[in-house]
Amino acid sequence: MSVPIAPGRLPLLGHTVSLLRRRAEFTSSLRERGEIVKVHLGPVPTYFVTSPRFTHQVLVTDGARFRKGIMFERFRPFLGNGLVLSEGAYHRRQRRMVQPAFHRDRITRYAETMVRAATDLVTSWRPGEVRVVEHDMQALAVTIVGEVLFSTELGQRAIAELRRSVFDITNNGMVRGLSPGFVSRLPLPVNRRFDRATERMRAIVLEVVAGWRADRVDRGDLLSTLLLAQDEETGEGMTDEQVYDEVVTMLAAGIETSAVALGWVFHELARNPDVERRVHSEVDEVLSGRPVTAADVPKLGYLRQVVNEVLRKYPIWLLMRRALEPVDLAGTVLPTGAEVIISPHAVHHDPANYPDPERFDPDRWTSDRAAALPKGAFVPFGGGIRQCLGNVFAQTEIVIALATVAARWRLVPAPGSRPRQKFTSAAYPVDLLMTPVPREPRPAGTIREAP
Repeated sequence: MSVPIAPGRLPLLGHTVSLLRRRAEFTSSLRERGEIVKVHLGPVPTYFVTSPRFTHQVLVTDGARFRKGIMFERFRPFLGNGLVLSEGAYHRRQRRMVQPAFHRDRITRYAETMVRAATDLVTSWRPGEVRVVEHDMQALAVTIVGEVLFSTELGQRAIAELRRSVFDITNNGMVRGLSPGFVSRLPLPVNRRFDRATERMRAIVLEVVAGWRADRVDRGDLLSTLLLAQDEETGEGMTDEQVYDEVVTMLAAGIETSAVALGWVFHELARNPDVERRVHSEVDEVLSGRPVTAADVPKLGYLRQVVNEVLRKYPIWLLMRRALEPVDLAGTVLPTGAEVIISPHAVHHDPANYPDPERFDPDRWTSDRAAALPKGAFVPFGGGIRQCLGNVFAQTEIVIALATVAARWRLVPAPGSRPRQKFTSAAYPVDLLMTPVPREPRPAGTIREAP
């Protein structure tokens, strides 16, 4: 079956210019051309799938027939051979060893760190001051993941380096991932920032690992879990390089999604006062003025709907896969080695499944409406054998941070602020200037839910 080619292809550069200049506008427009559209990354042809059914087939149904694609391979100098990039038997081995770190019992323990970090942040705010909310939420996400990973004094230095480097890596890495291979070798500022940040991160993480090896003390942090893990089949543990790869994978994956979602959630609450009132009502009803705990997260049903809607509206922009063998997508056969692009952002903004997709509507996530969505229509953490292990961690973190802020403050836009989206690997908020306004939680039993 013939596959249409996306418009705007240039010699040598292919569609890279359109992808990097127009981002979500370009990828969302492709659904008009069909469920599969050819897009060229430089000279490399790729198959861009636009529908939920093919998204689900590539990620889940036939997930084992694909490996990570070319974009992810260009992240290898930073991410090494961690779970994001490893393949086959090695990937399965590493996943078995890492998975216990994200068991629900562990997440309950991590929730204490989440609450403490969020409480420290909101305690530092002052009424009427102007906060750059995306900076606050990025710092919060880095602090939480860093403290969960590293509990030593040396680990605090690693957290400081995270704040300095991790967003240079994630932001500039997308340009490298989508550009022709020769671009990464050019002396461009974006490449220099990426390389310097990668070198700094590598040095500090390996220093922390070496410090742990010298002490060999289980401190209950995530790094201890990784260093103590043993393969159930061979009894072998991880080398320093393997631990490094998994640590930086967790940093890259664990910080970005939470930071982006937490920035946008307060923007959306300010724009949607009915949603904000329902959030405050539920927080007051469930918490009754005390700090949130992991046990409260299942009770905060409306907050979890709000989080799902943020993850729908502001997800990862692109994922890639490579076919290990011919794969039939309803009559279109992808050849062995075919590069496939999936856009969670484009799928999440398809009006066929999300009417008026730019509208922020947490009621899309009532149980009946969510159950009616087709498979593949909601993929904020990927899917199948490659689904992000930290998905429950991230969702718990966002709910806890939202509840902690909402219990004490409203965030209102600062006069003259004009927030905007900056697309890198996700839709980052920029210039999200907001002012904290204190609120008094109302006692349980006195709250009426907004209609």
